[in-house]
Amino acid sequence: MFSIAYGLGSIAQLALQSIAGDYLPAASKPVAPGTEYLSVNELGRQMARPGGLTSVDLVSFLQERIRRLDPQLRSVIELNPEALEAARELDRERASGKVRGPLHGIPILLKDTLETTGMQTSAGAFGLVGASAGKNAPLVDYLIKQGAVILGKTNMSEMAGFRGGPDGWSSRGGQTRNPHQSDADVGGSSSGSAAAVAAGLAPLAVGAETNGSIIVPAARNGVVGLKPSVGLLDRNGIIPASQHQDTPGPMARSVMDAALMLNAMSGSDPQDAASVGAPQGIDYTKLLVPGALKGKRIGYPATFSKEGETLPVVNSAQFSRTLEVLREQGAVLVPVNMRLADASRYDELLFSDAKDELNAYLANRSGLPVKSLTELIRFNDERDGADEDHQPLLKEISASTLTPEQRQPLWDALIQDFRNAIDDPITSENLDVMVSDFETNSFFGVAAAGYPGIAVPSGTDEDGLPTSAYFFGTRWAEPTLLAVAHGYEQAAQVAIKPGF
Repeated sequence: MFSIAYGLGSIAQLALQSIAGDYLPAASKPVAPGTEYLSVNELGRQMARPGGLTSVDLVSFLQERIRRLDPQLRSVIELNPEALEAARELDRERASGKVRGPLHGIPILLKDTLETTGMQTSAGAFGLVGASAGKNAPLVDYLIKQGAVILGKTNMSEMAGFRGGPDGWSSRGGQTRNPHQSDADVGGSSSGSAAAVAAGLAPLAVGAETNGSIIVPAARNGVVGLKPSVGLLDRNGIIPASQHQDTPGPMARSVMDAALMLNAMSGSDPQDAASVGAPQGIDYTKLLVPGALKGKRIGYPATFSKEGETLPVVNSAQFSRTLEVLREQGAVLVPVNMRLADASRYDELLFSDAKDELNAYLANRSGLPVKSLTELIRFNDERDGADEDHQPLLKEISASTLTPEQRQPLWDALIQDFRNAIDDPITSENLDVMVSDFETNSFFGVAAAGYPGIAVPSGTDEDGLPTSAYFFGTRWAEPTLLAVAHGYEQAAQVAIKPGF
């Protein structure tokens, strides 16, 4: 599974000190227990009350919570030293009658692939620790414009899993732990974003995905993760892997909060070919209403077929219950056969994209120890030793030989094959969306197609760990997808808090 969105310098040292609590101030006034798990709308209502919660209160409270809990979780890699000042300014605006939107004063964490001023953007790698990128990714500016407070950056699978270590591990941040059970799979590569939201360290976080890096950690940590259609959101200023596959996306504790995030993140790049036809100006909360599931035609894989062979799908008990909930809410459930598209050259194409795009990105970043993949590999060997192969995927990527001209027709054919595998049953059965058991790995085909998908908590397994239902649809289907996912979430009422 690969995904991205992507010696310590003085800024990195400050970041590590901040998480250790060396300069964090106490909250300006006590914050009520349970505030860490309130929704965005409830936090907004509390901030709107005279003398109520302020953004400074909330930011200070969450900074202290990170200082206290995160040394065990390692989900936050760096705190924003300007967060409190940003919160104070937003509190002043609210007091004067100006409220930018639902995210006004709400803290948010960013995956360590999104460029931010005054902080590192390193993808968890020491080789990318140095000067700040000097600017915000456009998506970060969109969030700030809507009133979000950038609380900090999250840990992740180093180089979005391309370093080759365990899910959730980076040399800079260590091993991210699952707050539900410390030795459980945390998923990758947006591991820190998912774990931090699950643990109540921030109400919202931005993840980024090439193939599974929002969906998998969201499912493993029991939160909501939306991987949008490729091209729906602006991808500039995010450490890349493949423009054919990359997208940022929201991670939250509810579908409503994810939809509010998507509203604030919206804005595509007119120079991005993938954004042609992307809808603009949509309120993604509009369809999140009672009764949204009634009459919806929802397909689910009953069989998978490949090369003429058809195999039945064995679903978990939790997914069977998911189907029951959908049926009870008036949805029409349609069993379908899903053809598995040919993924035999996927890794080859992805690695070749990653080589060119990472080399171009590193060449254009100033003030870093490395300027290319070759230099990064050498840096890691010098830092960590070359006696064992601790970066096999980076070396495989660096050895890729396909040219852009060679791989473009191959990408076109592969993506179309994956899209047909999803479009065909949706069209033939007149479906609104589809749903599958997360454990069937159907997210792989959806991601390869560049289509949207959302992971929603569905309960717990026999070990008490989170389970997830996975809803997906065709390109630009986010409004309907969010409506169905919200309807299921509200009916199922199965979200759990971690026991640490």
